[in-house]
Amino acid sequence: MSRSQGSNRRSFMKYLAASPLLAQIAAQNLYAKSAAAVGLPTDENVYTKLGVKTVINCRGTWTYLSGSLQFPEVRAAQVEASRHFVNMVDLQHAAGRRLAELTGAESGMVTSGAAGSMSTAAAACMAGTDPAKIWQLPDTTGMKHEVIMVGGRSAFDSAIRLTGAKLILVETPEEIASAINGKTAMIYTTDLGDKLAKQLAIAKSRNIPMLLDDAAGIPPAENLRLYAQMKIDLYTFSGGKGLQGPQCSGVLLGRKDLIEAGMRNSAPWEGAVCRPMKVGKEEIVGCIAAVETWLKIDPKKLYDEWNARIDRIAKLVETVPGVTTSVYIPEDGNRYPTLKVSWDQDAWGYSIQDCVDQLRAGAPVIEVLGADNPSLVPAVHEGIQKAKPTRKERPPRVDHIELVSMTIQDGEEMIVGQRLRELLSAARKGKAV
Repeated sequence: MSRSQGSNRRSFMKYLAASPLLAQIAAQNLYAKSAAAVGLPTDENVYTKLGVKTVINCRGTWTYLSGSLQFPEVRAAQVEASRHFVNMVDLQHAAGRRLAELTGAESGMVTSGAAGSMSTAAAACMAGTDPAKIWQLPDTTGMKHEVIMVGGRSAFDSAIRLTGAKLILVETPEEIASAINGKTAMIYTTDLGDKLAKQLAIAKSRNIPMLLDDAAGIPPAENLRLYAQMKIDLYTFSGGKGLQGPQCSGVLLGRKDLIEAGMRNSAPWEGAVCRPMKVGKEEIVGCIAAVETWLKIDPKKLYDEWNARIDRIAKLVETVPGVTTSVYIPEDGNRYPTLKVSWDQDAWGYSIQDCVDQLRAGAPVIEVLGADNPSLVPAVHEGIQKAKPTRKERPPRVDHIELVSMTIQDGEEMIVGQRLRELLSAARKGKAV
């Protein structure tokens, strides 16, 4: 068999695999045209009434794209919570007891996102439950006030700095040990696995509280209990990402004394530095419902659904010669089946950013993961501050787009697959002419 014959056969097989999906798209398009011809009303919702476009989110649980969609159980819990008044101090303590039952941690509280947990944890480790110190923050005179940041600066470290804490930047476990002194209040890390275990051992040996920020650490739901078993002093997850709870929530879990201190440094306490980071009764009850829901889910069934969605997209875009796809699950957070789509950018004269921009500018708006970050403050530089990288040290050009299965809703994969197929087909033909 010649090379051209082999290529033609592969193309035929890809079209054959995608033919049921293409037939379904054709039927949907015919229905849409017929509905428009007879004047059926278009979809309208609270956002379109405000002149805001809704988005098909293939990028993942980014805050600027409103995080994730809540579980039905979360929505129902929030509606029920909204019908009553309640003492918020009592509610947070009750939430702490329930979260302890669910996770094995000593206690817990609901915060205004994982960033809110960062602020709360820092304030708790500096001021404790001392009313005078709580009122004194962000002035840290006379307090332990240094927070060791493993891995250096991040775009989120203002959540710690605004409490008055001073950041001490380190990279290695050895640097952690050297940085600890009488002013050290807390160690902050986002590392997992062996790195986390080594850092935790150092923190325990020096009796310094550690905060693990695993904002995107669910799934797997087992992480809710794993970090309690590791006896990490404090750990947090975002409520509005993989947890699929209220967008303005987070869960802070860990030692009972530190959680109590966190509560005292937060709303509703007037005069506390974290008072502005309110969570309502609806967020607290909704977040607990999200944790309860995750601990009942069959993960295999969920991953099968996610994989099926991106498999349909892959079959559609692979009908364009020269397009390749692969699926992977990130290891450091956002652990959902993720589809990579790539093509020869130079040969086609069509870059990754071109594709991202066209999908974003279309109707409906489709967001995929490329190299851009529309929500990053331009001045932010993450990591240990070093000299400007040399050409050899600079990261390679991004060679693919990614589509994250978790935020793609049922049926949207057909729209995404067809739109991406149209754009890539046009780009390939435009270069070939």
